[in-house]
Amino acid sequence: MLETRTATAADAHLITHHRRRMFVDAGRADNQVLSVMSHNFEPWVVKMINEQKYFGWLTSDGDRVVAGAGLLILDWPPHPLDPRSVHRGYLLNVYVEPEYRRRKLASHLIEMALAEARRRKIRVVALHSTEEARRLYESNGFRQTNEMFYVEPVEA
Repeated sequence: MLETRTATAADAHLITHHRRRMFVDAGRADNQVLSVMSHNFEPWVVKMINEQKYFGWLTSDGDRVVAGAGLLILDWPPHPLDPRSVHRGYLLNVYVEPEYRRRKLASHLIEMALAEARRRKIRVVALHSTEEARRLYESNGFRQTNEMFYVEPVEA
């Protein structure tokens, strides 16, 4: 039977594993860059959970965690999309083990994250999606925007 629970700082290693697998499954090479990212992400997520800036949910099938997602609360200036709030949500680390996909686990986790955002009166939640997941997010109310990035090259 599948059960979903709130993630704790003790789950940081598992959340980090999901994050790494998420990038690998999206087509990134499982290389030194992901090792460095994982090494730096794990203590970061512990800190964010402890500061109540990261909220996560994990779905288990018996003793095995098979899916997870997180919501990061960001300081953000008032914006026309939400002219009163000084926060924005960021949905991240949405991951479902391959053999558990297409069972609406991701949609359930997304709804939990959006419910937390609503509880905190956060009206804007952003994310980044692969092409494969775009329909999933659109079916959960997300829409494309005009966001762009500038990224400095990183060394492993």
